[in-house]
Amino acid sequence: MSAWTHPVRLSIACHGGRGHTARLAEAVRAGASQVPGTEVTRIPVEEITVRHWHQLDESDAIIFGAPTYMGTASAAFHTFAEASAKRWFTRRWQDKLASGFTNSGSMAGDKSGTLGYFGTLAAQHGMVWVSLGLAPGWNSSSGSEFDLNRLGFYQGAAAQSNVDDRSGNVHKSDVATAEHLGRRVAELARVVAAGKRALAP
Repeated sequence: MSAWTHPVRLSIACHGGRGHTARLAEAVRAGASQVPGTEVTRIPVEEITVRHWHQLDESDAIIFGAPTYMGTASAAFHTFAEASAKRWFTRRWQDKLASGFTNSGSMAGDKSGTLGYFGTLAAQHGMVWVSLGLAPGWNSSSGSEFDLNRLGFYQGAAAQSNVDDRSGNVHKSDVATAEHLGRRVAELARVVAAGKRALAP
């Protein structure tokens, strides 16, 4: 049981957009919080502070999130990513775990462009990318729109919300898929942290 006494720190660096992506961030947080010994912090990248940067620096894992606009992450997230170059110069995020989630108006909606962008950002920082780890759902006659990963993305969690929906509501399957992602990253972060402690001289 002693392995659980060391907290794992997970940060969700997210731009909430019109509310749908913020709802996904909350689902990711809820999923990660299910893993014992995990401290989860949500960081609004459009309002990032010096304290937030230090929290990212101290995290074992960072999950990126933003809506998909015009085939990539929102401008607010790009501003944050460019500002992270100071961490790139010092390799401050080297070997941290990373993953991502996004939302757009269409079922496909070029969300792969955003998830791929997150993956490239993580790779530039020397981070280790964590995939969604789910087979696609809702792709057979026995499937359902309520299957996990109903949109069939592999790199991270993806959601679809109607463009005329201002409520911030997100499909139950997409919320559950985001929870899965948060839990998966937190579980793997705990394994990596325990391994580092075991290998420490």
